[in-house]
Amino acid sequence: MSSLQKTEHNVKSNDIKASQEPIELQVRNLAIEGVTEEPTSPTNITDAENISPPLPLLKLLSSGVSFLVAGINDGSLGALIPYMLSTYHISTSMISLIYFTTFLGWLVCALTNTHLTKLFPLGTLLAIGALIQVIPHTLRAWTPPFALYVVTFFMSGLGQAYQDSHANTFVSTVKGAHRWLGFIHACYGLGLLISPFVATSIAVKTQHENGKWMLFYLFPLGLSVTNLALVLVAFRDSVHLSQIIDQEGLSDPEREGRSRAAASEVKQMLKIRDLWVFCLFFFFYLGVCTTSGGWIVEFLVRVRHGELSEMGYVPSGSYGGIFLGRLLLAEPTHRYGERRMLLLYAGICFALQLVFWLVPNLISSIAMFSIMGFFLGPFFAAGVSVASKIFPKHLQPAALGMIFVMAQAGGAIFPSLIGVIASHAGVKVLPPIVAGLIVVMSVTWAFVPKVDEHRE
Repeated sequence: MSSLQKTEHNVKSNDIKASQEPIELQVRNLAIEGVTEEPTSPTNITDAENISPPLPLLKLLSSGVSFLVAGINDGSLGALIPYMLSTYHISTSMISLIYFTTFLGWLVCALTNTHLTKLFPLGTLLAIGALIQVIPHTLRAWTPPFALYVVTFFMSGLGQAYQDSHANTFVSTVKGAHRWLGFIHACYGLGLLISPFVATSIAVKTQHENGKWMLFYLFPLGLSVTNLALVLVAFRDSVHLSQIIDQEGLSDPEREGRSRAAASEVKQMLKIRDLWVFCLFFFFYLGVCTTSGGWIVEFLVRVRHGELSEMGYVPSGSYGGIFLGRLLLAEPTHRYGERRMLLLYAGICFALQLVFWLVPNLISSIAMFSIMGFFLGPFFAAGVSVASKIFPKHLQPAALGMIFVMAQAGGAIFPSLIGVIASHAGVKVLPPIVAGLIVVMSVTWAFVPKVDEHRE
């Protein structure tokens, strides 16, 4: 071999060795890393999976305040009806317009909810509902004409519908949802309990000044502003209009596609059999509550011969029972099964209603009415909790909105029906009709499907 060939051979050998050294170093480093690095422990993985995100307490508080505002709005109506009649010089039949316009607000929400969820995130929808509720209280405080006063109940109903339906949907997704649903609905019961006392005290002090009782609405106005501020702070991560901006950048075919998707979701929702079972249940449930609560004073005065000045506070006994029932019965209702426990509560309510009907004693009637409120308390939150496990997540806001509309329909139709019947047969027809509604409510709940028990 020539010297030139030997030189080339040595250069190639060195190049090969040099190229092999980094590979050997990499292999050694990987081997060292494989020895020194501790393998991931299955226990650590399990612990990481079991770590739950912290509860969004501020958001839950905001949801509770929204229901408190709704309860104060709804609870004041019965106490203020006599003052509405004297201020506006109207008959009792005109009061039905208030129930009707409130129902219309919920109906508009049910028709638009699916489309709005495509345009706005959760925080924006809640803020819209809270803002709408500020407007009617602002208008009412200055003694508007009766036509405008009636329209304000449409606005309050619409605002409540948007905020309450989406607050229900949000709360149903947190850990321990049954407890927190009980909490927010207890806040509604607290609003019902507080409102008659505040409204009555202000109305009594200003009874010699025509229309001054409407200063009461400054109280829910302040709470409505607080409600709006809490929504903007608690849900600030989803209060924006980015989806609207994205929508503006879409072409016409894409917008039509989204509209068709929203319409398709509505059709899909309406085909769910269980939706109509829940609608009927809430229809009769709210019919029981509003019918018994709306006519109890008249019944106690006309049939049980109680004093009007004293009987006016009796509805607060039922509202207090509803408040306590939603707080104290939420846990046992969830633990032993919503389906079983609500049937038990319905049986108890039916027995109490029979005593109310068949025992002609004033004190007994008041006691039975208040205790029945306690056992009726957990129905709403438990029903929403079960519904949230049955409906698909993307249909929940629209489905709950539809359910609440049917509930409001029951709350408007049955009190009006009692009024028509009572005008011919007397208010003594109240107890048997309420007993019948309790039976029908129980039957509809028996058709609610069973859901799998979930672990927390």
